Amino acid sequence: MSVPPPEPEANPLTPYDAILLLSFGGPEQPDDVMPFLRTVTAGRGIPDERLASVAEHYYAFGGRSPINDQNRALLAALRVELDRREIGTPVVWGNRNFHPFVTDALREAHEGGVRRVLTVVTSAYSSYSSCRQYREDLARAVDALADEGRELVVDKIRPYWNHPGFARANSRLATEATRGLGAVPDAQARLVFVTHSIPDGMDDTSGPGDGEGNLYRRQHLQLAAAITDEVNATLSRDLDFEMVYCSRSGPPSQPWLEPDVNDRLEELATEGVTDVVVAPIGFVSDHMEVRFDLDTEAAETAERLGLRMVRVPTVGTDDEFVGGLVDLALERAAQARGDEAPTPVWPGSDVRPAVCRPGCCPNLRAATPALCGSD
Repeated sequence: MSVPPPEPEANPLTPYDAILLLSFGGPEQPDDVMPFLRTVTAGRGIPDERLASVAEHYYAFGGRSPINDQNRALLAALRVELDRREIGTPVVWGNRNFHPFVTDALREAHEGGVRRVLTVVTSAYSSYSSCRQYREDLARAVDALADEGRELVVDKIRPYWNHPGFARANSRLATEATRGLGAVPDAQARLVFVTHSIPDGMDDTSGPGDGEGNLYRRQHLQLAAAITDEVNATLSRDLDFEMVYCSRSGPPSQPWLEPDVNDRLEELATEGVTDVVVAPIGFVSDHMEVRFDLDTEAAETAERLGLRMVRVPTVGTDDEFVGGLVDLALERAAQARGDEAPTPVWPGSDVRPAVCRPGCCPNLRAATPALCGSD
């Protein structure tokens, strides 16, 4: 009597046919720089003369943004982790602002038989620029493909600023960097957490429309405080922390989140601080805001002031972070199937939904459709 072969195990990422890694994008060569910046600032009326000053940051790195190679590395790391778990779901890469554009990536996926996609965004926090704007680009891409007769369903994972894979990895990296301070007295050292500045109005409206706002800033502050507690407990120290911002743009008349990292370093030097541990928790990889704003400008400021600056690595392709992204994908797939799924968080207890609530992180310039939301 023959024994029938066992049934193949179901793919735990069902109902998704593919994972989309969705990022900001950046130029690959000098000739790409100005077209890229025009795409980023489209509709804002910013003249090329002002863009040219920003372009110099990219030319200083050979006209090539670090973000693309970072995305390729993360794409490869996700593939390794999925293979380790025996999950064969393909991973594709698309960008909001430069090649490979998200519409092109989804079109190619559709041609390969993909019909339902789960999006992993390379941005962990809640605000218009760090969440809803990605959702708007997804909506435009799906609408464009629908006009071509290509139907796709696109979902996303939840904002993951306090998922343990991201938060614990940042905590561990900050702890190891701080360990390098040695015997520097606590009063002379400071943990300096950095994220991308956004307009005050965008922060005021970050979060669901019926909430208290300022979710972007509150998320960063809560994570920074939790990491500081972990650093102090692990290293038997009593360090204070700062939350500072970088990469401010826009007209001088428009208020943005402050203080700027360089301005705060100036103040810390006058307060007797001699050593700073700079932790870019607002970013998942060493792209331009890290390589230029921190590793170049802030490092030069610290050197001029006589401050020793230790820069904490971003999570990049850290195993804990990559594993956490796969866990988030599995969590979202279970929700899509109607199954129970654990939703771990650290710090706090706030689990941001994968389907954003009405009015969440609105577009203050124009009402624009967005996917993965209930409005």
